[in-house]
Amino acid sequence: MKRIVAISTAFLFFGMASVGSLYAEDDIKDEDIPVAFVVIKATAEGSMIEGKIMFFETEDGLYASGNVSGVDVKGKHGIHVHENGSCEDMGKAAGGHFNPHGAQHGFLPEDGLEMAHAGDMGNIEIDETGNGELKVELPQLSLEGVHGIVGKAVILHEMEDDFGQPTGNAGGRIGCGIIYSAETSEITSAEG
Repeated sequence: MKRIVAISTAFLFFGMASVGSLYAEDDIKDEDIPVAFVVIKATAEGSMIEGKIMFFETEDGLYASGNVSGVDVKGKHGIHVHENGSCEDMGKAAGGHFNPHGAQHGFLPEDGLEMAHAGDMGNIEIDETGNGELKVELPQLSLEGVHGIVGKAVILHEMEDDFGQPTGNAGGRIGCGIIYSAETSEITSAEG
Protein backbone atom coordinates (compact mmCIF):
# COMPACT_ATOMS: atom_id res chain seq x y z
CA MET A 1 0.00 0.00 0.00
CA LYS A 2 1.28 3.47 -0.82
CA ARG A 3 0.64 6.68 1.03
CA ILE A 4 1.41 10.34 0.43
CA VAL A 5 3.31 12.15 3.13
CA ALA A 6 3.56 15.93 2.89
CA ILE A 7 6.95 17.26 3.92
CA SER A 8 7.63 20.94 4.01
CA THR A 9 11.09 22.41 3.56
CA ALA A 10 10.99 23.51 7.20
CA PHE A 11 10.32 19.95 8.39
CA LEU A 12 13.01 18.55 6.15
CA PHE A 13 15.70 20.75 7.64
CA PHE A 14 14.35 21.10 11.17
CA GLY A 15 13.23 17.49 11.52
CA MET A 16 16.56 16.16 10.32
CA ALA A 17 18.49 18.74 12.39
CA SER A 18 20.79 21.36 10.98
CA VAL A 19 23.34 20.12 8.50
CA GLY A 20 26.28 21.34 10.56
CA SER A 21 25.14 19.77 13.82
CA LEU A 22 23.88 16.49 12.33
CA TYR A 23 27.06 15.65 10.48
CA ALA A 24 29.59 17.86 12.32
CA GLU A 25 32.15 17.80 9.57
CA ASP A 26 34.53 20.40 8.23
CA ASP A 27 33.60 19.79 4.59
CA ILE A 28 30.03 21.04 4.98
CA LYS A 29 29.35 24.61 5.98
CA ASP A 30 26.17 25.73 7.72
CA GLU A 31 25.07 27.62 4.62
CA ASP A 32 25.37 24.55 2.38
CA ILE A 33 21.93 23.21 1.55
CA PRO A 34 21.38 19.58 0.60
CA VAL A 35 20.03 19.02 -2.89
CA ALA A 36 18.74 15.51 -2.19
CA PHE A 37 18.24 13.16 0.73
CA VAL A 38 17.40 9.57 1.60
CA VAL A 39 15.92 8.10 4.76
CA ILE A 40 17.07 4.50 5.15
CA LYS A 41 14.87 1.98 6.93
CA ALA A 42 15.35 -1.69 7.72
CA THR A 43 14.21 -4.21 5.13
CA ALA A 44 13.42 -6.87 7.74
CA GLU A 45 10.67 -6.62 10.33
CA GLY A 46 12.05 -6.17 13.84
CA SER A 47 15.37 -4.70 12.70
CA MET A 48 16.33 -1.34 14.23
CA ILE A 49 18.33 -0.12 11.21
CA GLU A 50 17.71 3.48 10.23
CA GLY A 51 19.73 6.23 8.64
CA LYS A 52 19.81 9.52 6.80
CA ILE A 53 22.07 10.62 3.95
CA MET A 54 22.16 14.10 2.48
CA PHE A 55 23.56 14.86 -0.97
CA PHE A 56 25.27 18.19 -1.67
CA GLU A 57 26.29 19.70 -5.02
CA THR A 58 30.01 20.12 -5.63
CA GLU A 59 32.01 21.42 -8.59
CA ASP A 60 32.69 17.81 -9.63
CA GLY A 61 29.35 16.14 -8.86
CA LEU A 62 27.72 15.28 -5.53
CA TYR A 63 28.96 14.76 -1.98
CA ALA A 64 27.11 12.26 0.23
CA SER A 65 27.16 12.67 3.99
CA GLY A 66 25.13 10.78 6.54
CA ASN A 67 24.86 8.08 9.14
CA VAL A 68 23.16 4.80 9.94
CA SER A 69 22.36 3.16 13.26
CA GLY A 70 20.95 -0.09 14.57
CA VAL A 71 23.21 -2.37 12.50
CA ASP A 72 23.84 -5.68 14.29
CA VAL A 73 27.21 -6.56 12.76
CA LYS A 74 30.32 -4.42 13.33
CA GLY A 75 32.60 -3.77 10.35
CA LYS A 76 32.26 -2.61 6.76
CA HIS A 77 28.95 -2.80 4.93
CA GLY A 78 28.46 -2.12 1.23
CA ILE A 79 26.31 0.89 0.41
CA HIS A 80 25.21 1.65 -3.12
CA VAL A 81 22.76 3.62 -5.21
CA HIS A 82 20.48 1.11 -6.96
CA GLU A 83 18.59 1.62 -10.20
CA ASN A 84 14.94 1.57 -9.05
CA GLY A 85 13.16 3.78 -6.56
CA SER A 86 11.46 0.97 -4.64
CA CYS A 87 12.23 -0.77 -1.34
CA GLU A 88 9.56 -3.43 -1.70
CA ASP A 89 10.36 -7.14 -1.40
CA MET A 90 13.01 -6.50 1.29
CA GLY A 91 14.86 -4.11 -1.01
CA LYS A 92 15.04 -6.49 -3.97
CA ALA A 93 12.71 -4.24 -5.98
CA ALA A 94 15.52 -1.64 -6.05
CA GLY A 95 17.13 -3.76 -8.76
CA GLY A 96 20.84 -3.73 -9.48
CA HIS A 97 23.43 -1.05 -8.92
CA PHE A 98 22.78 2.21 -10.77
CA ASN A 99 24.96 1.66 -13.85
CA PRO A 100 23.88 3.76 -16.85
CA HIS A 101 27.02 2.94 -18.89
CA GLY A 102 27.30 -0.80 -18.27
CA ALA A 103 30.65 -0.41 -16.50
CA GLN A 104 32.26 -3.01 -14.25
CA HIS A 105 31.88 -2.77 -10.48
CA GLY A 106 34.36 -0.53 -8.67
CA PHE A 107 34.63 2.46 -6.35
CA LEU A 108 33.25 5.55 -8.09
CA PRO A 109 35.37 8.16 -6.24
CA GLU A 110 38.60 6.47 -7.34
CA ASP A 111 37.65 4.66 -10.54
CA GLY A 112 35.26 7.17 -12.16
CA LEU A 113 32.29 6.33 -14.36
CA GLU A 114 34.50 4.58 -16.91
CA MET A 115 35.55 1.86 -14.43
CA ALA A 116 32.74 1.80 -11.85
CA HIS A 117 28.98 1.81 -11.57
CA ALA A 118 27.50 5.25 -10.96
CA GLY A 119 26.04 3.83 -7.74
CA ASP A 120 29.28 2.41 -6.32
CA MET A 121 29.68 4.39 -3.08
CA GLY A 122 31.83 1.71 -1.42
CA ASN A 123 31.42 0.84 2.27
CA ILE A 124 30.27 2.35 5.51
CA GLU A 125 32.17 1.34 8.67
CA ILE A 126 29.88 0.26 11.52
CA ASP A 127 31.25 0.53 15.07
CA GLU A 128 30.57 -1.66 18.12
CA THR A 129 27.45 0.39 18.96
CA GLY A 130 25.88 -0.32 15.55
CA ASN A 131 26.49 3.19 14.20
CA GLY A 132 28.36 4.33 11.12
CA GLU A 133 29.09 7.54 9.26
CA LEU A 134 29.32 7.99 5.49
CA LYS A 135 31.29 10.72 3.74
CA VAL A 136 31.99 10.18 0.06
CA GLU A 137 32.57 12.24 -3.09
CA LEU A 138 30.51 11.07 -6.07
CA PRO A 139 32.14 12.56 -9.17
CA GLN A 140 30.00 13.30 -12.23
CA LEU A 141 26.72 12.44 -10.49
CA SER A 142 23.79 14.85 -10.55
CA LEU A 143 20.16 15.07 -9.50
CA GLU A 144 18.60 14.49 -12.91
CA GLY A 145 19.62 13.20 -16.31
CA VAL A 146 21.75 10.20 -17.26
CA HIS A 147 23.76 10.43 -14.03
CA GLY A 148 20.83 11.58 -11.89
CA ILE A 149 20.19 9.92 -8.51
CA VAL A 150 16.76 11.34 -7.65
CA GLY A 151 14.18 8.57 -7.78
CA LYS A 152 16.78 5.83 -7.26
CA ALA A 153 17.25 3.85 -4.02
CA VAL A 154 20.15 3.53 -1.59
CA ILE A 155 20.78 0.00 -0.34
CA LEU A 156 22.74 -0.90 2.78
CA HIS A 157 24.14 -4.44 2.50
CA GLU A 158 24.77 -7.08 5.14
CA MET A 159 28.48 -7.50 4.32
CA GLU A 160 31.51 -5.62 3.04
CA ASP A 161 31.79 -4.63 -0.60
CA ASP A 162 35.08 -6.33 -1.55
CA PHE A 163 34.98 -4.74 -5.03
CA GLY A 164 34.85 -8.15 -6.68
CA GLN A 165 32.85 -8.63 -9.86
CA PRO A 166 30.09 -8.24 -10.73
CA THR A 167 28.67 -6.37 -7.70
CA GLY A 168 31.09 -6.63 -4.76
CA ASN A 169 29.85 -9.74 -2.91
CA ALA A 170 28.15 -7.58 -0.25
CA GLY A 171 25.30 -10.00 0.36
CA GLY A 172 21.70 -9.30 1.33
CA ARG A 173 19.92 -5.97 1.59
CA ILE A 174 19.42 -4.91 5.21
CA GLY A 175 18.46 -1.26 4.68
CA CYS A 176 16.80 0.72 1.91
CA GLY A 177 15.58 4.23 1.16
CA ILE A 178 14.43 6.21 -1.86
CA ILE A 179 16.35 9.34 -2.89
CA TYR A 180 14.26 12.50 -3.10
CA SER A 181 15.07 16.02 -4.17
CA ALA A 182 15.36 18.32 -1.15
CA GLU A 183 12.85 20.58 -2.89
CA THR A 184 10.19 17.87 -2.76
CA SER A 185 7.00 18.90 -0.99
CA GLU A 186 5.19 15.60 -1.41
CA ILE A 187 6.78 12.19 -1.10
CA THR A 188 5.27 8.87 -2.09
CA SER A 189 6.58 6.15 0.21
CA ALA A 190 5.94 2.45 0.45
CA GLU A 191 4.12 1.30 3.55
CA GLY A 192 5.34 -2.00 4.83
